[in-house]
Amino acid sequence: MRLCVGVLAAAGAAFAQVQFADVTAAAGIKFKHNAGKAGKKFLPETLGSGCAFLDYNNDNWPDIFLVNGRSWVPGPRKSYPALYRNNKNGTFTDVTAEAGLTVELQGMGVAAGDFDNDGNSDLYVTAIEGDRLFRNLGTGKFADVTKASGIANIDFSTSAAWLDYDRDGKIDLFVANYVKWTEKGDLWCSLDGQTKSYCTPESYKGTASKLYRNLGGGKFEDVSKKAGVGDATSKSLGIAIFDMDNNGWPDIFVANDTQPNKLYKNNGNGTFTEAGVAAGVAFGEDGTARGAMGVDAADYDRSGRAHLLVGNFSNQMLGLYHNEGTGLFVDEAPANNVGRVSLLYLAFGAFFFDYDNDGLFDIFTANGHIEEEISRVQPRVKYAQNPLVFRNLGNRKFEHANAKLGAAINRAIVARGAAYADFDRDGDLDVLLSTNGGPAYLYRNDGGNANNWVRIQTAGKKSNRDGYGAVVRVKTAGGQVWSTVRSGSSYCSQSERVLSFGLAKAGKVDSIEVVWPSGEKQLFSGLDVNKTYLVEEGAKAPVVVN
Repeated sequence: MRLCVGVLAAAGAAFAQVQFADVTAAAGIKFKHNAGKAGKKFLPETLGSGCAFLDYNNDNWPDIFLVNGRSWVPGPRKSYPALYRNNKNGTFTDVTAEAGLTVELQGMGVAAGDFDNDGNSDLYVTAIEGDRLFRNLGTGKFADVTKASGIANIDFSTSAAWLDYDRDGKIDLFVANYVKWTEKGDLWCSLDGQTKSYCTPESYKGTASKLYRNLGGGKFEDVSKKAGVGDATSKSLGIAIFDMDNNGWPDIFVANDTQPNKLYKNNGNGTFTEAGVAAGVAFGEDGTARGAMGVDAADYDRSGRAHLLVGNFSNQMLGLYHNEGTGLFVDEAPANNVGRVSLLYLAFGAFFFDYDNDGLFDIFTANGHIEEEISRVQPRVKYAQNPLVFRNLGNRKFEHANAKLGAAINRAIVARGAAYADFDRDGDLDVLLSTNGGPAYLYRNDGGNANNWVRIQTAGKKSNRDGYGAVVRVKTAGGQVWSTVRSGSSYCSQSERVLSFGLAKAGKVDSIEVVWPSGEKQLFSGLDVNKTYLVEEGAKAPVVVN
């Protein structure tokens, strides 16, 4: 397998120079986030909201959803989330009102998933005063079905992710909850002992995250305690669904802020065992709990195992936990550029993606501090920070690539959520960012098509309709690349469900294997590169989407 890595890395060495262009205005994205700031420095004002790519109208073009906050004191100006429909020409149209989503919330995160297996992507939005489940009616409209669903999460929730943890063909829901905080119970903290600053989460008690089992018929049951994932000391901000031991059962990694991270290993019987400490992912290299935010999982070294990326607070660097295949993970960030470059950054959104289509997963983080005056006490740390991009060189090494990617990606912003998708369907991955109290940014990937690619969209039959949990392996002359269809990851955000595989210079796809949560396997051969295929569970052949 190491030979395959070398082939892929060498093939990608001569790739055309990628640039990320800011196309927000040209695309018609006019959203501005409301952090609710009113001079009182409430804890939630620091955290911002997430974003998502989803295909809400089933036209095979990624649409955009942006979560919003609201003012603490009700006023004439309303703050709504935003749903932007992809016009298929590089522009988007705001369809929030016609979709029935003009709902004011102290919103935090979003997860898209077809919970009723009707072929339409539904939306779960986390919020401080109570989460909402919006069912996609298939007519361009959504209906609030929260009360009818039995979901009643009224905690300070952040990220959410859909998964079929019991593999019964219906997607379940995991919701990360942060701390016990109320407006009346907000505490007074200070950096200089004179003026109020934002408190750290250490000032507040933790709270348990929630696992809701899908019972069918639009109903859910809170199984957090009996499943073993309801730890009340947690202060959770990020979720990654991945199969740590390749046994076919989805495990859950939860990034905690100033508390040990959790790794819930799926026992295959409806319960989980917490293995974070034993696995080496609960703490930083110095043995202390870090301020963990966004998280993702991918096989960045072609070892056949999924590894973990964790965004942390400033002065703590990113976590890059390599899965050793023995139940143990080793943080490789301190020994390479990923750790050294990221040390002074505060990373919220974080994900793996192959931005140059060379067949190796690269790293992206969305950064920004929580305290506007942080430079007064830490001159080297800034409030607004540029995103970070690390290009995968192969052999478990990464290059800090920002200087090569254009001016737009190096702009200092106060970023929070981050997601990726091929919104213009040209074969390379574009990036969407949300900021705290500011605009959203859409960055178009220009130049990645010098390398070939293939994209796979899944539709379950016996498995859940989205195909969440399906493993897709693509083989070419350059080696094998693979990924899992999943929800969640990053911070309060969700990237597109379609899997995108960079193939470097490979001129054909030798085979594509799909292993479904139901256990069914499909193998297809002789497929063309630079195509998007729809693979339906049980079908004899994939269908070309574009």
